[in-house]
Amino acid sequence: MSTSLSVKGMAVKPSSTLAITAKAKELRAKGIDVVGFGAGEPDFDTPENIRNSAVEALDRGFTKYTAAAGMPELRKAISKKFAERNHLEYAPEQIVVSNGGKHALANIFQAILNPGDEVIIPSPCWLSYPEIVKLADGVPVFVRCSAEQSFKITPEQLANACNEKTKALILNSPNNPTGMVYTKDELKALAKVIVEKDIYVVSDEIYEVLVYDGTEQVSIASLGDDIYAHTITCNGMAKAYAMTGWRIGYTGAPLPVAKVMASIQSHQTSNPNSIAQYASIEALNGPQESILAMRNEFDKRRVYMSGRIAKMPHVSALVPKGAFYVFVNVSEALSMKHNGETVGTVANLAKILIEEYQTAVIPCADFGADDHIRLSYAISMEQIAKGLDRIEKFLKSLK
Repeated sequence: MSTSLSVKGMAVKPSSTLAITAKAKELRAKGIDVVGFGAGEPDFDTPENIRNSAVEALDRGFTKYTAAAGMPELRKAISKKFAERNHLEYAPEQIVVSNGGKHALANIFQAILNPGDEVIIPSPCWLSYPEIVKLADGVPVFVRCSAEQSFKITPEQLANACNEKTKALILNSPNNPTGMVYTKDELKALAKVIVEKDIYVVSDEIYEVLVYDGTEQVSIASLGDDIYAHTITCNGMAKAYAMTGWRIGYTGAPLPVAKVMASIQSHQTSNPNSIAQYASIEALNGPQESILAMRNEFDKRRVYMSGRIAKMPHVSALVPKGAFYVFVNVSEALSMKHNGETVGTVANLAKILIEEYQTAVIPCADFGADDHIRLSYAISMEQIAKGLDRIEKFLKSLK
């Protein structure tokens, strides 16, 4: 008998975003005034009507198992939302409700990948994508996308990255960490390659409602029957409705894929939380004014943060069109000296900021960008201003 651990499990990298967030919380617990730019969740409370719906579910004793793939009523509400907001026709039986967006992605890749299958991931990317792919015995294939192309993969890059082992492309728009959004024309061009190469596209649209400057969020599956048949659309309640802790994600997929995902989930977790599902029905079917209010506030912060960074020395950033992050190029700062020592790496830059300037930022080496940091504007304007003042002070101290 062997008591060794799983090689696959031990190969999983810890989340650097969670590590930075934990460090910031630890310092706050000691009474230190830390500004945290690491937040990957809205700082707003879940809207009152949604919270009240959860209380109603509790009062009704709605605490039993539901269907493994989600309550029929919730899947119907998601189907309606797909039709009205995304121009997508997913029948309820094509929808699987999961324990958050990460779980939805895990279901997807366990359903479609065989050992050695490759998944193309445009880089920079959310750091969990490659780990989720590897846990499903897939092979992440990174395609570097430069600032000159707005960090978006081109049809030529996609075609060149495909081979007989390619199973899927991950497409995240609006994007974490860059804040970029693919246009309809860009998606049409990618869709043509996806269909020609006969691969899946996993379209992660979790930030879909958070777009600015008149930018349109387009679901790639809405662009025609052929691309629809090749698309698995992934979304969730977390970002749009400030429901991160409720852990409800969902997918719309071709029926054979959805059936396999539901079967996998039935054995691994069974149904998502019953009360959170009940609240999600209210979120989708109830008043939607909260989405606009949160988006408007995020937009004000986005404009302020982008304007401040544009005036700082040694850094630069494209103005984000979606999500709630600014992706900051710090390559010049890395080559400079702090207290006589070269800054060197984004990890060291982040270490200096949190330890000496009480400001937590996300170093993006694990996102595929070892010369960038990510700043979230999902914190109050007061905190943003204070944190940017500290970052600016640090940058002006560099020699």
